[in-house]
Amino acid sequence: MRHFGHISPTVRKDLFHQEPAEFSIASPAHILAAALGATLYSPATRPHLAADIRKQAGRGVVSMVLCLEDSISDSDVLGGEENLVRQFADLDTDPAGTAGLPLLFIRVRTPEQIPDLVRRLGGPVRHLAGFVLPKFTESRGTAFLDAVADAESASGLPRLYAMPVLETPDLLHLETRVDALAGISRTVNRYRERVLALRLGVTDFCSVYGLRRTPDMTAYDVQIVAGVIADVVNVLSRADGTGFTVTGPVWEYFRSQQRLFKPQLRRSPFLEEGVEELRTALIEHDLDGLLREIELDRANGLLGKTCIHPAHVTPVHALSVVSHEEFSDAQDILRPERGGGGVMRSVYTNKMNEVKPHRAWAERTMLRAEVFGVAKQEVGFVDLLTAGLQV
Repeated sequence: MRHFGHISPTVRKDLFHQEPAEFSIASPAHILAAALGATLYSPATRPHLAADIRKQAGRGVVSMVLCLEDSISDSDVLGGEENLVRQFADLDTDPAGTAGLPLLFIRVRTPEQIPDLVRRLGGPVRHLAGFVLPKFTESRGTAFLDAVADAESASGLPRLYAMPVLETPDLLHLETRVDALAGISRTVNRYRERVLALRLGVTDFCSVYGLRRTPDMTAYDVQIVAGVIADVVNVLSRADGTGFTVTGPVWEYFRSQQRLFKPQLRRSPFLEEGVEELRTALIEHDLDGLLREIELDRANGLLGKTCIHPAHVTPVHALSVVSHEEFSDAQDILRPERGGGGVMRSVYTNKMNEVKPHRAWAERTMLRAEVFGVAKQEVGFVDLLTAGLQV
């Protein structure tokens, strides 16, 4: 699979200076973690789940979570498990095999569900990339991660990954946050080769204080949440080789509501003929707040995003593409002859590139360029978004 693989090669050639690379479940973990992109959640109870998965893959989705936890009621868990067994068997009838399917993860409630589900899935378990582990703490995490390791061994699969979700009150409460983060760090580091990425449960964070952000506000406007995100990145996503990929929080809105504030989506990228309508449509669907939050995610060290509606996928991916300017800066910083450091004016003559301080940023940018591609110099977000939405 590849990002923007759902659009024609001709269109990709027009859009990209460097096209997104292909990847698969067998790719190195650091590639898969960067390539998760917009991870689309779906309740495991959907009756036509296999068809939904194929449909979303055809629209550019490369990772999905099939949820047995908060998205379904307690009384539907057993039915959801049975449905997953049926739907994975349906996926297994595709002559293309795993080719073209997104990376599929199951979000469970308890560690005991993991080996049980792997056993019940049988042969079609080969379509499974791993499990999402809810309400992850040091005390709960070891049992979850051991269960994933045991299920992998029993299934004969080369790898089952885990994505812990950080969402418990002890992370939010100031008096317990440091110990909670230290405990999570100890746990995930013991299972480093298995932990693909860490996910943030911002909705659960907000619930601890009875909060809910409006469509006009990002997670970073809710200061108590922004503080937790900053501390998670501080402890668990350092650029010194010890960090993990941390993904962006869910954007909850997908219907138009009455606005309290002026729309945040600036006009300048939309001044070309024919694209003002796209700007209007994005504002009407409350996606301008989403776009701002995606930008703030990356500025704060997060990569990828949890999504609960297909309409959010293409904007996340379009904003994940590396611009030609970013790529040029990263290339300059990483040139072998500049290994000793120094400073230079950027190719675009609008900023300073300092080799040693900017090296970690450049390395992360080049990894993102590999999986999301590099836009041509004249290609911007609107072009990428429009191409993705027209399929």
